[in-house]
Amino acid sequence: MSEDSRWSDLAMRLISGVILAAMGLGAVWTGGWVFIWFVAIACGAIMWELVRMLAPDRPEISAGLGVLTTICSVLAIWFPAGFALPTLLVPGVLGWIWLNTQRRVFVPFAFFILLAGFGMASVRSEFGFGWMAWLILTVAATDIAGYFAGRSLGGPKFWPAISPKKTWSGTVAGWVAAAAVGAAFLTVLPGGMWLIFLSIAASFASQMGDIAESAVKRRVGVKDSSGLIPGHGGIFDRFDGMLGASVLVLIVMELTGYPPGGI
Repeated sequence: MSEDSRWSDLAMRLISGVILAAMGLGAVWTGGWVFIWFVAIACGAIMWELVRMLAPDRPEISAGLGVLTTICSVLAIWFPAGFALPTLLVPGVLGWIWLNTQRRVFVPFAFFILLAGFGMASVRSEFGFGWMAWLILTVAATDIAGYFAGRSLGGPKFWPAISPKKTWSGTVAGWVAAAAVGAAFLTVLPGGMWLIFLSIAASFASQMGDIAESAVKRRVGVKDSSGLIPGHGGIFDRFDGMLGASVLVLIVMELTGYPPGGI
């Protein structure tokens, strides 16, 4: 691979990334229902892309499930706690009924998408801007370090059967970058040294989210989930790592009560 081809998409990725980051950070900073709707709409777009990949001949179902996902994402936060989980399951159940193919792929991914959205909204509302900023920066650092290390250093592939471009050099660089983000937040967040280990775990979860989406794309034979974001593909392509990290943090929150406090 020539030097030009390795970096040919960098400028477009940077421009799109800056615009998307500005929108996301604005929503995170504002918080409240602005952030909840931002996450809900993103989850709806991801669901639309997922169904569009799995059932390209059923555009009415992809649009319907996308809208339903947005609505259920908002309702899960608004409803009392006992109604949240049933609400998050609704799109997956209806997708199982409506889809004729790929239902076993769709259902776990549908729940994964809604659970991740619920996790992001929960982190922002329960723990504040600081913890949400940490999560976003951890995922971003993982992605950026992995991109540059993988393109520059190359080397053995991490999981070539599913994600042929992901290398061990990029994977490890992502862990190191995430640990650095965790260390930088030690004086800001009340998490103690465990924050560094959680950062590495969140980094790995974000990489698994990326690989999971790559497995779906490989299964259906597409390069990108859509063309909504120039240089990045679709919303799913851009947020797959955030979904994985958010689910991990939500599980840690529920099982251990960590992270403590908020900012």
